Amino acid sequence: MMKRNVSISLFIVLVMLSPFSQASAYLEDQKIIAGWVEDIILSPAQIRFRAKLDTGAKTSSIHAKNVEEFERDGQSWVRFTLPKGLEKKAQVRTVELPVARETLIKRHKLDSARRYVVELGFCINSNYYETEFTLADRGNYIYPVLLGRRFLENKVIVDSGITHKHSKKLKNIICSPGLREPVLEE
Repeated sequence: MMKRNVSISLFIVLVMLSPFSQASAYLEDQKIIAGWVEDIILSPAQIRFRAKLDTGAKTSSIHAKNVEEFERDGQSWVRFTLPKGLEKKAQVRTVELPVARETLIKRHKLDSARRYVVELGFCINSNYYETEFTLADRGNYIYPVLLGRRFLENKVIVDSGITHKHSKKLKNIICSPGLREPVLEE
């Protein structure tokens, strides 16, 4: 019995020291740890929003009103209004973007809703990212932005016990694609 326990312990140590374990730790180190609520800056408009990091949602979503589809150069585009951001002098803004795709959103005890999906750039933790957002009326929700699993899965580990771990890092930055280098935890 003692020999078996030693063999199991030795096996566990070898697995922990294996390249597979180290590769997993390396990949995990490339992700940021964030709270379940963080501030983001939407690029290029530089609007600061509060976002909920939601591992239960597949796709990210942003509060959009007055959504209108139109055609530009043979492509489908949408025009929509974004709400005021967190700044005191913030104003609503109208945005025009190409439609990346359309999707059906499942709703609890309601029919599915068809929504437009657009690609948006934003900053969190002083890093610039791009992801797809559905355009939705989130006026009845606390957070105008929801970051879902498609964005989170390879970039963020959500700590459900904290909020605003990185929000202060956005105070004096201009959110742009030049902020692509990851800022790793120390």
